[in-house]
Amino acid sequence: MTTSTDLKDQGLPDLQGAAVLGAGTWNIDASHSSVSFIVRHLMISKVRGSFTKVSGTVTVPENPLATVIDVSIEPSSISTADEARDTHLRSADFLDAERFGLITFRSSSVTVSHGGYRLTGDLTMRGITRSVALDVQFEGLSTDPWGTTKAGFSASGELNRKDWGIEYNAALEAGGVLIGERVKLELDIQLAQGR
Repeated sequence: MTTSTDLKDQGLPDLQGAAVLGAGTWNIDASHSSVSFIVRHLMISKVRGSFTKVSGTVTVPENPLATVIDVSIEPSSISTADEARDTHLRSADFLDAERFGLITFRSSSVTVSHGGYRLTGDLTMRGITRSVALDVQFEGLSTDPWGTTKAGFSASGELNRKDWGIEYNAALEAGGVLIGERVKLELDIQLAQGR
């Protein structure tokens, strides 16, 4: 297992969580992870939602600066606690889940930033790929009662849905629009060490 001291000896920045994970593959534990979003509604409130079907891996090489994160999300699993709204969000007006069955993210860089990490990568949604950046915090390591080592990370970021061709909206009589363009992302990810 690579330690923070080992990284400093190699002249590499201390990557905290990536360093203590050690080289190998870690799998997203979907039942203990969440990928959530927040969007403004009517300019006065916020709607929160999440995706319930998420999978992926984190591959940590000897140099944790080269860590690669691959994530897949099924857009059909979107949930905002309103079935009519969820059906609309799955339609061609928004995620077009029938034509594009996966949202994917693949990292391109991991850097140390403000006591955590800055994770940059390519997000593909509706067949369009754009770069996004997330601020990531390492939450710790633990071992479950069955002997599997788990690691926790939280992440946040923001994107403009129009960059992925999601243009649907409606003007309000008093000014403004029905749905905000900016989408805030909040992720809580638990990883299970591969065997």
